[in-house]
Amino acid sequence: MIQGTSIVYFPSHGDERGSLVAVESGRDIPFDVKRVYYIYGTQPNVVRGRHAHKDINQIILCVHGNCDIFLDNGEEQCVLRLDKPNEGVYIHGFIWREMFNFSEDCVLLVLVDRYYDPDDYEYDREELKK
Repeated sequence: MIQGTSIVYFPSHGDERGSLVAVESGRDIPFDVKRVYYIYGTQPNVVRGRHAHKDINQIILCVHGNCDIFLDNGEEQCVLRLDKPNEGVYIHGFIWREMFNFSEDCVLLVLVDRYYDPDDYEYDREELKK
């Protein structure tokens, strides 16, 4: 892991009927959720993300299938495999992210503490080093 990110785990409850993961804002998530979106149907060899946020908190969960996520805080880098529906990555601060190696059935769920703001996006990775 790199500074500005952490792995988050959500309890999974299940029995012979299947499994359930409940996520509560303010309890399981260290911020109030203002926006939720999901990514699916990503074609092979596609890279998503390729940006950082200037001021945002978000949790990215792979609720189905799997993919890899590259993270860069300007000093450290890492690649994580997202492949468990009750485990995700918490990203806070100015962190570059790229999601890739999507399985055909991958569904990424993203929980965010801000409403969409196009001015919050940074598409120049070199800005991390400044």
